[in-house]
Amino acid sequence: MKLGIVSAIFDQSDYQEMIDIVASNGLDCVEVACWPQEKATRRYAGVSHIDVANLTKEKAEEILTYAANKKVEISALAYYPNPLDEDLQKRQTAIDHLYRLIDAAKLMKINLVTTFIGRMQTKSVSENLVEMEKVWKPILNYAEEAGVKIGIENCPMLFTEDEWPGGQNLMTTPAIWREIFSRLDSEALGLNYDPSHFVWQQIDYLAPLYEFKDKIFHVHYKDIKLYPEKLKDVGVMATPLAYMSPKLPGLGDVDWGKYVSALTDIGFDGYSCIEVEDKAFEKNYEDVKKSVTLSTKYLRNFVI
Repeated sequence: MKLGIVSAIFDQSDYQEMIDIVASNGLDCVEVACWPQEKATRRYAGVSHIDVANLTKEKAEEILTYAANKKVEISALAYYPNPLDEDLQKRQTAIDHLYRLIDAAKLMKINLVTTFIGRMQTKSVSENLVEMEKVWKPILNYAEEAGVKIGIENCPMLFTEDEWPGGQNLMTTPAIWREIFSRLDSEALGLNYDPSHFVWQQIDYLAPLYEFKDKIFHVHYKDIKLYPEKLKDVGVMATPLAYMSPKLPGLGDVDWGKYVSALTDIGFDGYSCIEVEDKAFEKNYEDVKKSVTLSTKYLRNFVI
């Protein structure tokens, strides 16, 4: 198993400086944020360490060589929009950029794109499943032809009022995963597994690893801290940030020993990346860098 970091937290660094920070922490890999070259629309979005829209073979070789010289691998190209957005213009923008990531992943021989399946947030799950098939079958056909896999993170994207009521990502629970994998029967479609989102949904975050072991393409390390006294006051139907906070690994409620143990049980030996979203470590950019060092040191207890 290789330990890395999601590059979105390094929003103040260009590609080379980002790789330098990753290497200085002794990390093995990085999931590289590849958003369009535009202003961010939400927290941790809009970061682009590789401009896939203008990627040439020469530029790709330069990017890969720089990382290789620092002994860092690129685990995946990351872009987390809403490909089922009810605003059809926004939807098409997201889909178009996903195709660019697939092309870039093929060109760079990375062969993995990490993203969301998306969701029409005012429609039912049943309605979303029908729309999902229409949108995703062509994308997956294109990915299959390119030899690229798509890893969907299980984050509900339900944290702010503008994402209410349904959230912006359908692929959130084992029950829905089964339905999606049945409807989109493609070897190119799998999971970018994040246990933290199951904690606040009160779902077992270990059992699905065993059931979906053949669909786990990439994994995240992000922790969540629940506040029981807040939960008692607002209930589970409140926006999740009303009763929980994302934390660095080891500072929340995920049992990382059990999680990594389960990954070894199923024989997962791929890329695993720390995802930092802990506001307690955002006072300045040096604090952000410190959070990466702390997370790395902690997880090296389990991933060597």
